[in-house]
Amino acid sequence: MRQEGRGIGLYNKIDAYKLQSEGMNTYEANNHLGFGDDLRDFTEAGQMLSALGIKKVRLVTNNPKKIKSLKDQGIEIEEVVNTSAHVKQGNESYLAAKVSHGKHNLKLTK
Repeated sequence: MRQEGRGIGLYNKIDAYKLQSEGMNTYEANNHLGFGDDLRDFTEAGQMLSALGIKKVRLVTNNPKKIKSLKDQGIEIEEVVNTSAHVKQGNESYLAAKVSHGKHNLKLTK
């Protein structure tokens, strides 16, 4: 699924990276460019699963929006498997914004 940069597209994501390098977090940068926090639509993913006859999944994600979207489409989430994140200098604030603003389920320990 082509949803680069939380759905804002690759070129806009590059502009967002510039704003992030100037101090905005990832969500603030998207908003500053006139976009919502996350424009991705996971309807197609649910439709593909349904078309394949898949009614329940183990979902690998930290993103609550993905979980909700699939549930809303009638896909049973049997288990959510959270991914880990390598916290290092340079990505701490990005990951912290995902947790505080995007409500991602990430454990941010070094």
